[in-house]
Amino acid sequence: MKKDLLKLLDLSAEDIITILNTADQLKYSQKHGIAHDYLKGQTLAMIFEKNSTRTRVSFETGMYQLGGHALFLSGKESQIGRGEPIQDTARVLSRYCDGIMIRTFSQEGVEKLAQYADIPVINGLTDFCHPCQVLADLMTVREHKAVLEGLKLCYIGDGNNMANSLIVGGLKMGMEVSVACPEGYEPDPAVLDFTRSDPSFKFSLCRDPRDAAPRADVVFTDVWASMGMEAEKAAREKAFQGYCVDAALMELTNPGCMVQHCLPAHRGEEITEEVFEAHATEIFDEAENRLHAQKAVMYLLMAKH
Repeated sequence: MKKDLLKLLDLSAEDIITILNTADQLKYSQKHGIAHDYLKGQTLAMIFEKNSTRTRVSFETGMYQLGGHALFLSGKESQIGRGEPIQDTARVLSRYCDGIMIRTFSQEGVEKLAQYADIPVINGLTDFCHPCQVLADLMTVREHKAVLEGLKLCYIGDGNNMANSLIVGGLKMGMEVSVACPEGYEPDPAVLDFTRSDPSFKFSLCRDPRDAAPRADVVFTDVWASMGMEAEKAAREKAFQGYCVDAALMELTNPGCMVQHCLPAHRGEEITEEVFEAHATEIFDEAENRLHAQKAVMYLLMAKH
């Protein structure tokens, strides 16, 4: 792997498999009380310009379980929030800490942070992608289905950071990927270019969720309006009418089809209460696996191998 985890586009299929295998091993160790303090004495700086429950708790807990320490830095309360150039923050934190996790808006900002940092940088989320979440997603699907290659992944909703990372991760793992989104809410052009970069990729972009769902082995969805898009809420509610994972949609999928949601879920919008609760076990397996997948990333990037 490279020094950083900035986006799944940077990883090879072998890199992703290494992360998933490492996550499985670390999860086993955690469940069986086996010591795995591989980052003893190390410190992770966590920069949050976007709030989160799961990202903060999973990284902070994961760092503790690996024997290290995590520092929470609020974007508003840090010097970044007061206009310090990101390259200066990168160089300062490199003198104090052993790794940086950042959850923010701009992918360009994360890339610049990594450019100037001498220590690993982990993308906790940007408006472009959500690599740690999708690594946890792939880990969860593999736990339930035993394999990834040859499965069909279906995504219903906004062509946002989740859609971007699911498309890249799914195709790199040999999955067929189908996405249904309204006109004007497509995945990023760079990701759509990626889907055309290899003739072996099986990818389809649909307008009607009923065209994307048939034969699906796992269905993903996400909120219609992500953090920072509150002003668009009314327009998005209108645009996304019908983009709901409900019982009728699930009838089109393969028997035993999984449902995944990165949470928080807005029941009655992108997913019904009925479908959410029917698949709650695998959805919360997915939430737990954020911990294990991110521990794998931190171990692979930060441990002294």
